[in-house]
Amino acid sequence: MSLTITHIEDLQRLARKRVPRMFYDYADSGSWTEGTYRANEADFKKILLRQRVAVDMSDRSTATTMVGQAAAMPVALAPTGMTGMQHADGEILAARAAEAMGVPFTLSTMSICSIEDVAAHTRSPFWFQLYVMRDRDFVERLIDRAKAAKCSALMLTLDLQILGQRHKDLKNGLSAPPKPTLANLVNLATKPRWCLGMLRTKRRGFGNIVGHAKGVGDLSSLSAWTAEQFDPRLSWADVEWIKTRWGGPLILKGILDVEDARLAADSGADALVVSNHGGRQLDGAPSSIAALPAIVEAVGSRLEVWLDGGIRSGQDVLKAVALGARGTLIGRAFLYGLGAMGEAGVAKALQIIHKELDLSMAFCGRRRIGDVDRSILLPGTAPGG
Repeated sequence: MSLTITHIEDLQRLARKRVPRMFYDYADSGSWTEGTYRANEADFKKILLRQRVAVDMSDRSTATTMVGQAAAMPVALAPTGMTGMQHADGEILAARAAEAMGVPFTLSTMSICSIEDVAAHTRSPFWFQLYVMRDRDFVERLIDRAKAAKCSALMLTLDLQILGQRHKDLKNGLSAPPKPTLANLVNLATKPRWCLGMLRTKRRGFGNIVGHAKGVGDLSSLSAWTAEQFDPRLSWADVEWIKTRWGGPLILKGILDVEDARLAADSGADALVVSNHGGRQLDGAPSSIAALPAIVEAVGSRLEVWLDGGIRSGQDVLKAVALGARGTLIGRAFLYGLGAMGEAGVAKALQIIHKELDLSMAFCGRRRIGDVDRSILLPGTAPGG
C-alpha cells in the first residue's frame, strides 16, 4: 500500500528508509547530548494559538518579501551542507522545487552541486551562504562566483568558526562520497534507489571547493583542508570586509544573543537569522524560538529578523511570525522531503508547510501574513511574556 504523505514526519520516515545512515544522521542530529536540537522543536509545542470564530477567512494571502525578494510565504530553504548526498543532484532539485513554489533557496558553501551547477539549472536568482576561510583569496573568489551566478543575496554564517562535536558523524565516519568500509557497503546495499541515483551523476564531491581552492585537487585532500581552513579568528571586521566586497543584500546567520544582534545591526546587514545551527554547535544553548523575542525587541526596527531551527510545520512558521520574525528558514524539513522523494519530496514539504500556515492563520482570525502578531498567541504560553 502506498504511503499518503500528509505531514513532514511522513517524509522523515521515508527518508530514513531511503538515505544511507551516515547522511541521514548528518541531517538529523545535533551536538553532544542533542538537548538544544530537541529543544528547538519542543519549545514550539509549548506555544498555544488563540482560535477565533465568526471572522472573515476569505481571500487569504501568505505572500511577503524577504530582503526585498518576493516570497509566497515567509519561508526560505536554509543552506545545508552535503545536500547532494541526501539525493543525487540534491541542491539542483531543491532549488527547482523552491523556484516552483516561489520561495528563496540558499546554497551552502559546502554543497555537492556547485554555484555554477545550480545557476545553470534554475531561472530565478538564489542566495549563497558563505563560510569564512583562512584562505581569503578563496573567499573572495567564492563571492565573485556568487556575483557571476547572479545570486541575489549573500548569507554569512557566523556560528561555525569551529565545529561542534557531533557524535553520530564521528561514529559513522562521515565523508562525501562514503568510504568503502564494510559497514558502509552493507548499509548502501539496502539503499538501491540512492545508489542508482549516485551512479547516474558525476556530482559526488564538494563542487564549490574541489578544483577551486588551492591544494584541493581531489577528494582525498578535502577533509584536511576543511579542518585547517574554517577560521576561528572571524570578527566583525571581517563582516564589514565581506559586506563591502559583496555589495548586495547581506544576511547574518547564527545570532542568539542580544548583544550580538546589536553588533549585527551596527554592521549594516539587511537581515539576521536567529539560529543555533540546528542544535549542531553549542549544546546547552537556548532554542531559537526562545531567543527570538528579545532580539526582535532589540533590533527589529533596524533590520529584518528571521528564525531558523525547529520548524517542522506551517504552525511553527506562524508562531515565529507572531513573535516578530519577518521570515523563517527550513533545513531538515526540506531535507526529509529530498531524501524521501527527490524534487517532488521538497515540493511536497513546501506544500505541506504552506497549507498548514494558511489554514492556521485563518483559524486565528487573520487573512494576511502581515497582520499576524503576538495577539494570536495564548498569553503566558510564548517566550517573552
